[in-house]
Amino acid sequence: MQKRNLEVCLTPALLHLHDISNSIVVVIDIFRATSSICYGIENGATSIIPVASIEACESYRESDFLLAAERNGEVVNGFDFGNSPFSYTSEKVNGKTIVLTTTNGTHAINMSRSASKIVIGSFLNIAALCNWLKTQSNDVLLLCSGWKDKVNLEDTLFAGGVVHYLKNEDYVLDDAGIASEDLYNLAKEDLSLYLKKTSHSERLKKLGIEEDIAFCLNQNITSSIPVLEGERLVRMQ
Repeated sequence: MQKRNLEVCLTPALLHLHDISNSIVVVIDIFRATSSICYGIENGATSIIPVASIEACESYRESDFLLAAERNGEVVNGFDFGNSPFSYTSEKVNGKTIVLTTTNGTHAINMSRSASKIVIGSFLNIAALCNWLKTQSNDVLLLCSGWKDKVNLEDTLFAGGVVHYLKNEDYVLDDAGIASEDLYNLAKEDLSLYLKKTSHSERLKKLGIEEDIAFCLNQNITSSIPVLEGERLVRMQ
């Protein structure tokens, strides 16, 4: 197999520097959108529709869908829930379609639509994701959603974890990927302890949702890979 590129984009603000037309883009928003998407799809959500704005989410009001909207870490008033993984249990989402808009994660998804394929990554499904990526012939771009176009540690750390899994598969790494893996190697023995220093972790703690943070650092509790098909994220078959 020809050598594939494995690159990391540390923020959507840098995405324009990458040609993703033939790449698999892995969208990463650890605290909390992509973790919740993985959990919801694992728990039987029929599909999740990522939309860019609150207004776009609101436009589905007359449908039979669940509407989820988050801004600045909080549920937007008038919506069913936000992006806490505890809102995506099987009791709440099995058999349902969810329309979702978040501060960072859905923004990154929508910016990636020119990619060959868009899939969703989190610590919850990291092994399943990496095992699947190993079988693909496309280049891979790990897109960190960051925080309002700024770099964040938790997404960078996850990207480094994927590089760590894949680096012996004959990929060509970029500097951002090498740096991300170095960071992961520093933190991997205790992700929770390392990520206590992150700005978003502090932001969420102030909202009283430390349980969400802890949950999003669980590894390999889901095996499904959400993939964007048309306008909808669905379970990869």
